Amino acid sequence: MSKLIPRRAALRGTIFGGAVAIGLPWLEAMMPRRAEAQTTVAPKRILFWFSANGTLPEIWTPNMADLDNHVLHAALGPYKDKLLFLDGVDQKVANVSIGDGHQTGMACLLTNAEILPGTLFCEGSCDAGMEQYVGWGGGISVDQFIANELESQGVLSKFKSLDLGVQVKSSTIWSRLCYSGPDDPKPPREDPDQSFADLFGDLDQDPFELELIRRKRKSVLDAVIADYKDFNKRLGMEDRQRLEKHLTSIEAVEKRLDATGGVGAACEQPNITSPGGAYQDESNYPVTGRAQMELLVMALACDLTRVGSIQWSRSVSNVNFGPWVPQILGEGHHSLSHYGDGDPSAEADILEINKWYTQQFADLLGMMDAIDEGNGTMLD
Repeated sequence: MSKLIPRRAALRGTIFGGAVAIGLPWLEAMMPRRAEAQTTVAPKRILFWFSANGTLPEIWTPNMADLDNHVLHAALGPYKDKLLFLDGVDQKVANVSIGDGHQTGMACLLTNAEILPGTLFCEGSCDAGMEQYVGWGGGISVDQFIANELESQGVLSKFKSLDLGVQVKSSTIWSRLCYSGPDDPKPPREDPDQSFADLFGDLDQDPFELELIRRKRKSVLDAVIADYKDFNKRLGMEDRQRLEKHLTSIEAVEKRLDATGGVGAACEQPNITSPGGAYQDESNYPVTGRAQMELLVMALACDLTRVGSIQWSRSVSNVNFGPWVPQILGEGHHSLSHYGDGDPSAEADILEINKWYTQQFADLLGMMDAIDEGNGTMLD
């Protein structure tokens, strides 16, 4: 009788003397024999998605029967049987809290708590004699509340939550979505290459040696190949296919990180102050976001976390989408959002931006739906 494989088993190896590990996807070999004939229950997870500057309320709610043709949500058509759209939800706390609309839009969104008084951030007009100031958000965000509850129930993961950002770029009330508690904002991880190292590197590693891994590493897959070959002998055909697909997805993420400048030629220079800094270049906004989504899905597949978030930019985001959404002619997102409903050109541009974000969300759902977890997919 073959030995049961632990749920948190991993393939292990070394790179330049540093330990690395690749978590495993769900495998049938992890289930007791008596349970194989029963319904497999995959871990429950929750993800939070943020994109800036709101949406178009008048067209938000779709006819699910015709989702494939919806002006905003058409990209979500393949997953319509797995989606539920919320409408009519009112966050009243944002209307009574101190702070301007951009501040409450971030600090109240997941906390449902009023902003704290303080002297950190200017509210509204900052002209001399007119200044008003506020502090950080005033409560724990729902994602962190859920993460704490899971931990209290004995669900322990390498990351209690994995909060990833795409060019958030600042540490202010306008850029913090998640809060561990009142006056305690939780910064998102913005560097995909560092996230990769954190996911697969030995956290007890000397920081200098970890940096060598980040800058000069050969493929993580190469490092664990011997363990993989030995481990593969213990698996049935379907489990082998699942593991092979899992490793292929990791290799794809490595290649995408190369494209963002996180590794590769730039990181071989000895005196750079921000290795992989290209992930903050606006021209890499789509590439960085894609890498972060793939890393988050991989972390879920490896059961490294049960709670995650993707934060695209921040409040008052003025990303210029023109280079990758050709219909948009030059102005930034936030600037366009202030033209008002009476400007057809601005409205058309805002629609194209929101359609682009919808496509990214559809891509994330596709990544999750492609991961087999026994009696369904990760998205199920």
